[in-house]
Amino acid sequence: MKKAFKYRLYPDAATAKQLSSVLTRCRELYNAGLSERKDTYRQFMRVSVIEGSERTVAATTVAGKQLKPMSFYSQKRDLVDIKQERPEYQDIASHVLQDVLLRLDKAFAAFFRRVKQGEIPGYPRF
Repeated sequence: MKKAFKYRLYPDAATAKQLSSVLTRCRELYNAGLSERKDTYRQFMRVSVIEGSERTVAATTVAGKQLKPMSFYSQKRDLVDIKQERPEYQDIASHVLQDVLLRLDKAFAAFFRRVKQGEIPGYPRF
């Protein structure tokens, strides 16, 4: 049996401002991660026109280098650079930021699962 507890927070003004700031930074990270995945897909995929219909074909090599798709782990490694470049991310714990990217990865996994099963997919949104 699983139990869950919900707690209602009554933060003071300073804590509410800090929580709002963390939420804003997490939203920015999610949107940046989604944008990065979209851009990577557009850059490394090509569209072939076969008998009047478009078909997307994966480009496996570019300039002799093997391409790997964007993944949770490659985005997670970039968090170190993000924290160095943007000091406002220094105050947020690393596991919170990693969880944001994990939720993005789960959204894509669910999207591709629905595509594979032939359901209406619903691409992850900003």
